[in-house]
Amino acid sequence: MRVKARIGMVNFINTAPFYEVWRRTVQRPDWQVTEATPAVLNRMLYAGELDLGFFSSHEYAVHPGSYKILGDLSISASGPVGSVLLLSSVAPAELDGRLVFLSSQSQTSVSLVKIVLEEFYGVRPRYQVGTVADCAQGVEQPAAVLVIGDEALRMRNHARYPYRIDLGETWHRHTGLPFVFAVWAVREDFCASDFDSVVEIHQELLRCIAEGKQELRAISAMVAPRIPMPVEECFEYLRGLEYDLGPQKQEALRCFYEYLIKRGEGVLEALPLKICG
Repeated sequence: MRVKARIGMVNFINTAPFYEVWRRTVQRPDWQVTEATPAVLNRMLYAGELDLGFFSSHEYAVHPGSYKILGDLSISASGPVGSVLLLSSVAPAELDGRLVFLSSQSQTSVSLVKIVLEEFYGVRPRYQVGTVADCAQGVEQPAAVLVIGDEALRMRNHARYPYRIDLGETWHRHTGLPFVFAVWAVREDFCASDFDSVVEIHQELLRCIAEGKQELRAISAMVAPRIPMPVEECFEYLRGLEYDLGPQKQEALRCFYEYLIKRGEGVLEALPLKICG
């Protein structure tokens, strides 16, 4: 059967509340799903190897002419997110000039931690980007590490790093806004050529999110062993995640993009949020 839609899905358990329902109930062989980290999915989407899916908010910021955002969908948090963490051996205010190791899995989180440290705490660390394996093999041990997704859940109580800064919580405290880590981006050309598929996928996702909320305890029990973590702790983590893109979330995106523009991070002018669906 001809593939009609190539869909990108983040392979962390933060998608489990809807993706487990999707995998069980969506029987569409013409919809091909690729699971990967946000950074890999971003590259594939921009290269035209995927048509739509959950992608880093930062990816839309650097290539806004290439995408539209599907309405009512995000991965976000109004306060602590639990899986985007800066783990530090010293207080954040003491990181000036110190080495901070940044996960290469998500450009959104890399930009966010720089905003948090430089704009909110007023420090200028030295940065190195790579994987946790790279960090362990480095000559200089970092004073702090940015970890995201399942890796953050596994490392959240690391003995070497007694300070745990939840970036969603810190952003909320300083801005009063939620933080949108990922949006459902659709390539402009795919939206124009097969809008019917976009609508179908959108409807299925909204259904899966609604059903997943009702099954959250069962889903938590299913995915907690992947970390591993206690089922109740997994339930509390997943319950804190949000998947909407209402007016306040859109305001939060604009606020994030304003910081990127101010910092010259590949964004040259004010960004329109092109929302479809």
